Amino acid sequence: MARTTDTLVAEIIEVDDTISMTPFINAASALVTRCCTGLDEEYTFDELILIETWLAAHFYAIREPRAVREAAGSVSEIKESKVDLGFDVTRYGQMAMRLDWQGGLSRLNKQIKDGQAVSVGITWLGTREEDLKD
Repeated sequence: MARTTDTLVAEIIEVDDTISMTPFINAASALVTRCCTGLDEEYTFDELILIETWLAAHFYAIREPRAVREAAGSVSEIKESKVDLGFDVTRYGQMAMRLDWQGGLSRLNKQIKDGQAVSVGITWLGTREEDLKD
């Protein structure tokens, strides 16, 4: 279950009220649960909320890049843009990694960038049909 809320995320990043924050919060919650809980030294609930809030803002900022420069005369706008992978692509992801002082998000970030994806496998522990005869 998510620790952060739409309101908390909106306090650190300007959001469009017509865009649901649910997917961004759910993604952040899943990663914070995976990378920042069950450790030798547990974070407080408030620390987990902070990390999750900044990470949700990171995911939102990827979908809705921030303007770095706007102009009114001859209408111009430059959006924050960086072709990269990982949490350091936005200032919000960078802050989430800084708040995660145990380094779980930074380790995941490095593994993804280094192409060290976690492999998934299935082991069957059943009995073969021919072994059931007799």
